[in-house]
Amino acid sequence: MSVSEADCAASESYNFTTSQDWFTHNIATWEPYINVLLSSLPAGRAPRALEVGTWEGRSAVYILNKICNTADSLLVCVDHFDLLRTVAGRERHDKVVHNLTLTGSPFRILDEFSVPGLMTLLKEEALANYDSGFDFVYLDGSHEADDTFLDAELAWRLTRSGGLLIFDDYGWDREPASSMHHPSRGIEAFITLHKGQFELLHKEYQVILRKTVEMRIGFLHKSVSSHTSDLLKDFEYGINVALCIDSSYAMAGAVVLRSAIDTTAGRMTFYIVDCGLQSEEKHKLEASIPQARTDEVTLVFLSLPHGSRGIREPTWAKIDMIIHPSFLPVERVLYLDADILVRRDLKGIWSTDMGKCAIGATRDIGYPLGHPGLSEVERCRPYFNAGVLLINLSLSRQRHPEMRNALAARQETAYKDQDFLNAFFSGDLYELDIAWNASGLGTYASWSSADRDNTWPQGLATLLLDPAIVHFTGPLHPSMSNVLNESLQPWVSKPWGYSGAPGNPFTEHWWEVLEKTTWKGTRQDKTFKESLIRVKKAIVEDGLVEFERRISIQ
Repeated sequence: MSVSEADCAASESYNFTTSQDWFTHNIATWEPYINVLLSSLPAGRAPRALEVGTWEGRSAVYILNKICNTADSLLVCVDHFDLLRTVAGRERHDKVVHNLTLTGSPFRILDEFSVPGLMTLLKEEALANYDSGFDFVYLDGSHEADDTFLDAELAWRLTRSGGLLIFDDYGWDREPASSMHHPSRGIEAFITLHKGQFELLHKEYQVILRKTVEMRIGFLHKSVSSHTSDLLKDFEYGINVALCIDSSYAMAGAVVLRSAIDTTAGRMTFYIVDCGLQSEEKHKLEASIPQARTDEVTLVFLSLPHGSRGIREPTWAKIDMIIHPSFLPVERVLYLDADILVRRDLKGIWSTDMGKCAIGATRDIGYPLGHPGLSEVERCRPYFNAGVLLINLSLSRQRHPEMRNALAARQETAYKDQDFLNAFFSGDLYELDIAWNASGLGTYASWSSADRDNTWPQGLATLLLDPAIVHFTGPLHPSMSNVLNESLQPWVSKPWGYSGAPGNPFTEHWWEVLEKTTWKGTRQDKTFKESLIRVKKAIVEDGLVEFERRISIQ
């Protein structure tokens, strides 16, 4: 016996007004979608349903019999019943209680207007220590467009991913559809606002949506305590990421974007400092964001201020980004070089409490105490890599006049911007876990040196197993002398260069991520392969010239 037949069999017990059956004809439309919903619920999870606008309870009886028919399930009905202040309101309330009780299934009635009722549920769900939310939501309340929109917005926050949200009266004929007194205007506004967050299943007199994004309550109740590391999730603070990219690193930048997005849930804003990108490259970077994340991930392209050093030399763009007080419109940013691969949720580094330090960075694996080109003073303190920087811009901006003067006075050294940041922010750098900037994997990270052995006496072997961020340091196209240097094998280079990154265990992972971007197929592309052949030929020619030059000196 189907649910509708069972209802008919029990009709003598139910107390419904015969002339006010505005629901039963919807059952045939609903059932296929409800069957799919019920079959898709995780094993052991009892369904929960929410109805706004119950009237005498016809639809609620169906929901209890069809969906919420176990002891652990629940239907919540929100209806003001004239706040029980009128005879008609009290009679209708009594009818609903009577009708729903006959089903034998658990229910709850909130005799309030929809907004305070839904807010009550939102507060309760925010405090819940169980799997909160509803799998089925039916909106059949006010016909006012703004009321319908507000009901939907609040109810959407209570709807679980994969849940059904059903609007009634989209095809109502008592008012023009364009009127503020017709629900369709509110429904259309909701559909426009949440585009990309649902699958449209049905759109006739009723509208049926299947939610495709995770449930988001949208606030934290003040009675809930959270650890600092949970605040990003609880308060929904997004992560701000900055990259400095020119055309030669556009493809690699797409890997940074995609790997960060794939490993990190929630709101993210990427600020791309344009160091010479073509319009097509910008479009390809934007298109590398997965469609399912376009509502959470934003890409913003920024042009360097006039006269910035980074316009001429992109390696200095990160300094320009820090030194100009209003360039980045945020107070905190995670800077990432374009030659990295993200392997772990970035909330792990983003939530780091740096105290009063302006910048967080990891030790440089190649030179943890500085390289030979630095002064003796600079060689007596920790030396950090500038490929991954967690920056408190509100603190660093306080020093921007001093920073400008120091930059103008400083003599250029081998590692340019990195050397400058180490010198200027000495004593103001917070040391991050080395897993957040793992460079030299498969190459110099495995080699013994006095500085490395003193810095990491336990060695770096475990870093090879599960780095959070892989940093492909070294030249894009190594010289012949680098490739042939027997004491530095395997050589250091980048995955997309002519020689690849032969020693790095994560090279193939880099290429796998690239296949998820709009640069898919590049590795097998004939033009790309030919360009690498030309580069390698030029490297060989330059190497022979250098060989002849050295021979001639003898």
